[in-house]
Amino acid sequence: MTTDRGYPAVRMYLAGEWCQGGTGATAPVENPATGEVIGEVPLATPDDLDRALAAAEQGARVWRATSVARRTAILHAAADLIAERAAEIGRVMTLEQGKPLAESTGEARRTADTLRWHAEDARRAYGRIVPSAPGTLLTVRREPIGPVAAFTPWNFPVGGPNRKISSALSAGCSLILKASEETPATAAALVACYADAGLPAGVLNLVFGEPAEVSAHLIASPVTRLIAFTGSVPVGKLLAAEAGKVMKPSLMELGGHAPVLVCADADPAQAARRAAQAKFFNAGQVCTSPSRFLVHESVIEEFTAEFVKAAESVTVGDGLEPGTTMGPLANERRLRAIERLAADATGRGATLRTGGERLDRPGYYFAPTVLTDVPADAALLSEEPFGPLAPIVPFTDLDDALRTANALPYGLAAYGFTKSAATAEKLSDGLEAGILSINHCGGSVHEAPSGGVKDSGYGREGGPEALDAYLITKRVSHLLAG
Repeated sequence: MTTDRGYPAVRMYLAGEWCQGGTGATAPVENPATGEVIGEVPLATPDDLDRALAAAEQGARVWRATSVARRTAILHAAADLIAERAAEIGRVMTLEQGKPLAESTGEARRTADTLRWHAEDARRAYGRIVPSAPGTLLTVRREPIGPVAAFTPWNFPVGGPNRKISSALSAGCSLILKASEETPATAAALVACYADAGLPAGVLNLVFGEPAEVSAHLIASPVTRLIAFTGSVPVGKLLAAEAGKVMKPSLMELGGHAPVLVCADADPAQAARRAAQAKFFNAGQVCTSPSRFLVHESVIEEFTAEFVKAAESVTVGDGLEPGTTMGPLANERRLRAIERLAADATGRGATLRTGGERLDRPGYYFAPTVLTDVPADAALLSEEPFGPLAPIVPFTDLDDALRTANALPYGLAAYGFTKSAATAEKLSDGLEAGILSINHCGGSVHEAPSGGVKDSGYGREGGPEALDAYLITKRVSHLLAG
C-alpha cells in the first residue's frame, strides 16, 4: 500500500551520480505513523560497493589535495543548503521516522550548525614544532586518515549521519555512508546538500543494503581506513571485532541506559518536568535518553506525581499533525520490545502509574509510561528500553545510588539533580559516563565532545575532539644540511 504524501524517490549516490542498485533490488519503506508503505530503498550489490570504494579512494586523493580554504567554503555552502531546506528535510524525516515535525525540522537546523562548527575546526587541525637537537627539525603533523566507512541508525536520520560526514570531510577524508534503510530519503536529502554545494565526486558516497553484507564488504576492503558506527552494543561489538581482524581503527558510539539521580535537596517537581521532557523526546528512542530514575525517598512522591502529570500531558500522534508532541515508535520491532519490557515489569510486581499499552490505532504507538515499585530483577532496569518507559526507584543513600547507577555495563550518559555544589561534584566524579548533565537532561552539542565508556563505546564526536579519529599523527624528523 502506498500513500500520496509526497515521499521522494530514493537513490544511492556513487562517484558523484545518483543511481539505483545494480540489480534494481529494493526494500519497502514504511511510515510508522500509519504502517503504510510509502516508498522503496535501493539495495547495493557487491559491484555497487566496489564502485563506492573506488570512488572514495579517488575522492580521498582529490579532497586531501584541496586547500583548507576551499574545503571550508564548500562545507559552509552545504550547511547553508541544509538550513535552507530544513523544512522539507524535516517533513521527509517525519514521514519515514515518525518524530514530530518540530523535532525533525529542529534536527535539520542543528545539523547545519554542526557542519559549520566542524568546517571551522578544519582550520585548526594544527601540528607543532618540537624543540630537538641542533641541526634537526622535529615536527608533528596531522593528516587525514583516508577513506571512512560510516554506519548510522534511524533514530536521528540527518543528525547522526552528519556527525560523521562533517567530521570526516572537515579532516580531509572521503566517506562511504551506509545509512538506515528505514530512513533513506532523509540521508539522501542530506547528501544532496553536499553534492549541490560543489563537493567533488567520490568524496561522499551513499549506499543502502543488507547491513551484514554491506558492513562485511566495506570493513574488509583495504581501501577503508576507519570504521565509524552508531548503534546498538551487540552490533557495535561485531563490527569492532571485524575491524580488529584487519587492524583497522574504529569509532563506536553505542547504546546506554542512562541513570537519573534526584537527590534529597533537589526541586522534585522541576526535576520531574525536565526529566520527562527528555524521556519522551523522540518517543524515548535516543541512546542518551534518561531511562532509570533513582529518586531519594524523601522527594519521590512529589517527583512521581509531577512526572505522571507530564507523561499524561504528552500528545501522541502523527508527527505531521499539529499539536503532536510525541510520535510513534519507529517500527513493529520497537513496539514489541517495549510491550515485553512493560509486561515483564508489571508481572514482577511493578505498579503502573500511567500508560503501559500500545494505542488502538494504525501505526506503532505506545503510550508514555511511568512505573514505580519496579523490582531489581525487572528487565527494564538492566536492558536499554529505547522507548517511552520510565521506571522510578527510591534510594536512601547517595553512595548506594551511585553504585546502582554504575552497576550496568553501559556508560554513555547520566544525569543528576541537586542544589548542592558539593553533591554536584560528587555526582560528576562518581558517575561512570562519558556525558553528564546536572540539573537538566541536556543532549549532545556540536561544541563539546560526546561518547561513552565501558560497553557504550569509545571515541568522541563533537567539539575539537571530533576530528581526532579522522586524523593520523605523523612525526617527521628532518636532519638539516650542513
